[in-house]
Formats: sequence, structure tokens, C-alpha cells
Amino acid sequence: MNNGKPNWWSRPSSTPEAARIPSPPPSGDGEGDFPLPAPQPRATPEPSVAAVPAAPTEQPPAPSVVLTKGDPQGQDRGQDMDRGQDQGQDRVQVPEQAQVPAPEPVPAPPAPPADPAPAPQAQASQAQPLHAPDEYRTPPYGEPGPWAPAPPVQRLPGPVPPQQGPGHPVPPVPPQPQGPAPWGQYDPWGVGGAALPPAPAKRSRKGLAVAGALVFALLTGVIGGGIGAYVERNGGLTTVELPQAAAEDTGRAPDSVAGIAASALPGVVTLHVKGSGSSGTGTGFVLNTKGHILTNNHVVDGARSSADISVTFSSGETARAKLVGKDTGYDLAVVQVTGVSGLKPLPLGNSDNVRVGDPVVAIGAPFDLSNTVTSGIISAKERPITAGGEKGDGSDISYVDALQTDAPINPGNSGGPLLDSKARVIGINSAIRAAGGSGGDGEGGGASQPGSIGLGFAIPINQGKRVAEELIRTGKATHPVIGVSLDMQYDGDGARVGEKGKDGTASVTPGGPAAKAGLRPGDVITKVDGQRVHNGEELIVKIRAHRPGDRLELTLDRDGKELTKTLTLGSSQGT
Repeated sequence: MNNGKPNWWSRPSSTPEAARIPSPPPSGDGEGDFPLPAPQPRATPEPSVAAVPAAPTEQPPAPSVVLTKGDPQGQDRGQDMDRGQDQGQDRVQVPEQAQVPAPEPVPAPPAPPADPAPAPQAQASQAQPLHAPDEYRTPPYGEPGPWAPAPPVQRLPGPVPPQQGPGHPVPPVPPQPQGPAPWGQYDPWGVGGAALPPAPAKRSRKGLAVAGALVFALLTGVIGGGIGAYVERNGGLTTVELPQAAAEDTGRAPDSVAGIAASALPGVVTLHVKGSGSSGTGTGFVLNTKGHILTNNHVVDGARSSADISVTFSSGETARAKLVGKDTGYDLAVVQVTGVSGLKPLPLGNSDNVRVGDPVVAIGAPFDLSNTVTSGIISAKERPITAGGEKGDGSDISYVDALQTDAPINPGNSGGPLLDSKARVIGINSAIRAAGGSGGDGEGGGASQPGSIGLGFAIPINQGKRVAEELIRTGKATHPVIGVSLDMQYDGDGARVGEKGKDGTASVTPGGPAAKAGLRPGDVITKVDGQRVHNGEELIVKIRAHRPGDRLELTLDRDGKELTKTLTLGSSQGT
């Protein structure tokens, strides 16, 4: 079974001079079975190692162990060492020792009769199993037995027993430290070794790199967030502070635009009117503490009842307003609000005192932008302006001897006040001139246009005051007349009295102011109170700029002759 090789329990036939570190036993029969034959008795007992007395003095180191070819036991040990090397054990290098003369041998006592059991000396020279042989043939290493699994076996080489030869005793070899056994730490047939600590687990370099990247990203995010918060709160990494004027008194001079606006805005209102299928926005201003408000006729003309007119004050307070009276020829109307306290009427000026170039301020709600303030100057006076005429019969045409201003006036400014430098009303904003069109504004009169081009017109407050008083008193306004019908198709210079009036009646009203002054059909009126007129519209404007009962001086051309006539203005009921 062992192919003629000596077993690990064999006794050496002779004591060699040198020994080799034992190697693991042979692999057996391939199944892990190792028969254990009984040891053979020896004829002559060998002297025991214990019988050798210790040297009285310290022995020098022994020579290194050399294995001989004729030593069977050395061969066995060599085989054991070879198996230890196969199992991952390092070969043990025995340090060389100096040779010393062997002491005189001491005769040993006679040995007892041979005993079947091995002598203690022989047992001491060999490694003894810790357990009795397994009768169920559990192999020391290899495949498990049939009844119970056996743990892997790692045979640990024992210490080299001291060898004694004639004249060359070998001292015992101390046990060498053992490395980790690849087949486990348990050997049921050998001497157990000390348990080895588990090898520390190797950390993955990839895991360390990922952890480092996560820590770096976290720190970067914290630092970046802190920097971002600082920049957001402080406006940047560096402090930037621009020079700025210190706070000062907010008061303004009363004659400045800001002073005029602050004084007048509480008395200006915005009107929203709903009509039949349409709506509009305009402006007005408070006349008295009774709630009367003056505005343009074309602003409220579409209202069917008082429920259709809403008034909004500069403070944001709103109220319903009722229509008191209106007049198409003057393009003026009066509405009234009730139940509103704290009304501030605007003071009225005198438009006759206005001079060209005087500064003015306009307040209104262009395109429904309430409380809009613009400023300019008086560009001209006594501009004859006609507005309306959408009906086609002339009943809605208004004739205004207007104040011209370059203060921006847009749709929504209609009905708002035109103020002088003392915040007094000198006109009612009424019309604008559109590029390529006639006078009018976006709320009703004349050609529609996108906005102001610097040509705005206002009804003089002197005329507006008289009409407003009549509307508040009677709901109607009276127009001054001279009692003639004009030829509006006349294209010459001046206003020509027609040959026939409407419906074939006389062009000069019998008993009227013109008839009493001696005017005839065909006369051409060229001047009114010394001011030139170029057509019939201008004559009407000049006449309506006066009150009924005022006296006028007319210059006329009759058959090439210039004549002067004086008359007293009559009156007619307005519409």
C-alpha cells in the first residue's frame, strides 16, 4: 500500500550521525487510509535520551544536521518535509552549531523484556496523535467519511527529536513558527497549533475612490452654496455702492408742475361710460361741493341713464353719476354725484388773461391711465375749431374758439382741465388735430388717430363757465345768434349770407339782430370786432364766443364796398 516506503511510525535500525527535518508522510493509498501496524520489538534497547546526563558546562552549538543516504529514518523525515513543503510550509533552516566532543557514554540499565507497545523513548521521538484511530476510518485529510464530514486536516510537523550517535549527540531542535495552514487549523491526528488571527479584509481601491469623490462633491456643494448665498445677499464678492443724493424735502413750489399737479389732482375725476353697444373713457373736474362735474358732451353722449356713468376720484373712490345737462354745439356736459364727502372743487381762471407762451398743465386719463399729468405752453388763442359731424346733418357739430396747446392730449384726456401756473382752470381739453385729418379726438369728434402730435385744443373756461351755469340751472344752453343763414359752400374769403335759408325761407330772419342792423342776402362778412374771418365756420366760432346780448361790430363787403354794421346778439335754444 505504501509502495515499499517506510511508514512514519517506523523505527530507525541505526542511529545516524545526522538527521533531516521530517517531511509529511506519504499520501497513503489515495483514499486517505493509513494503516497503523503494531511496532516491532527491538532486540537491544537503545539508550534513552533521558539517560544521558547534562553536560556540566554550556555546550557549544552542534553542527548542522546532514542527512545520509543510508538512513531510512532520514528518508522518512525527508518525505515528511517534502509533504510539508507541498502544503505551503516553509522549510526550516537549522542553524549550524560547532562540534563538541561527545561525553563518555554512560551504561544504561538493562532493558525489560520486549513489550508489544512502543517504548516511551521511541514515542517521545515521534509525534503522537491526539486521538485514537477512528474505527470508522475517518481520514485525517482527504474525502469525508461515510457517517460524518471531517474538517480539512493540516498536519503540523513536530519538533525534531534529538538523535544520539556514537560521539555526536544532537541537541533538540526548537519548534519553528508555523505559517497559516491552507487546509484549516484542526488536525485530529497531530498536535494542535495556536489559532491564527483572521487576515484583515482588503479595502477596495474603487470603493475608497468613490467615497473620496462623494466627500469632495459634498464639500464643494457646501462651499458653493455658501458663496452663492453671500453673493445674493451682498450683491457680489466685492461691495459696490453708487453715489446717491440724500433724502430731502419733498415739497415743491406751488407754481411748479409738481406743485400744480399736487393741488389739482384731488379735484379731477375719471369717467367710465357704457352706451348702446359701446363704452368710453373720459375726464372731468369738480365744479362745486354739490357734486357737479364738468366734462365734454361727446364723453357722456352714449349714456342712456345715470346707471351707465361711473366716476372715479384720484383717491380711488368710485360713485355713480347722473346727467344734469349737455349741449352739442359747445361740446359740454354736466354730471352730478351724490353721497360723496370731501369734494375739492377746482378754482376757475379767466381765459381772457391768457397769453401765448404761458405755461400750462393738462390732467386726464389717456387710454384709461388715470391721473396722467402733462405740461406745455399756450401755442395760440382763438383757434376756430369744429368737431363732430358724424351724424351728417350738422346737428352734432361743435364750434369752438379754442386755446391751442402743445401739452400732450390723447384719447381719454377729453373733459379734463387745462391749468395755468396757479393751478386755476383756464380751459377744458376737448380736441386734437390728427395728422392728415381734421380736428377732433378719439372719443367722438373728428378723425380718429393714434395719439397726440402736439396739437391740442381746449374750450376757454369763460365760455365753459357760462354754459355750465346754464346747464346746472335749466339743463339747456343758449347760443348767441345774429339771425342769418350762411352759404357754407362759398369758397371766397369771408362768410357770405345765403340767398335762401333752410326749406326756402329767407336767409335773413325778419326782426332778428341782422335784419335790424341792415344786413342783406349776398353780403360778405369779413371782420368781427376787427378780427378777420375767412369762412362761415370761423364766423360762427367768433359769435359763439360771446354771450347773448353782447354787441358786435361787423365789417362786410357789399358789391365791392366795405360797410360796418353794429348789432346786439340774440339767443337760441341749444340742443
